Amino acid sequence: MAFRKKKKTFKKRKSDMSDEERAQSEIFRIRLPRNEETFGLVEQRLGGSRMRVKCLDAKTRICRIPGRLKRFLWVREGNIIIVQPWELGGDAKGDVVYKYTKAQTQYLKNKGYLSKLEDVDEF
Repeated sequence: MAFRKKKKTFKKRKSDMSDEERAQSEIFRIRLPRNEETFGLVEQRLGGSRMRVKCLDAKTRICRIPGRLKRFLWVREGNIIIVQPWELGGDAKGDVVYKYTKAQTQYLKNKGYLSKLEDVDEF
């Protein structure tokens, strides 16, 4: 008895896609801030998974990346993120919940979600 190999169908890899197709695949669903979360712009890395973030509510917070996300969430200066303020000391500290890609950031700018952050020099 000989076994037949099934033909495999492959999806297009990201390396095989054009820039436009890649951007569309990333913008399928974008996570927006919920409840008390807010958009933020990373100003400075402080080390030890901490960073200084300028938030959309006109406050500058020292934010950290929670342990469950440390290995998976690589953040640089100038990235747009979602910040969850702490219950105690929420005006000064917070947690990083999500990081947007370049295509997602451009989409948010076009839709007007980041209109307050356009005053900053990075934009």
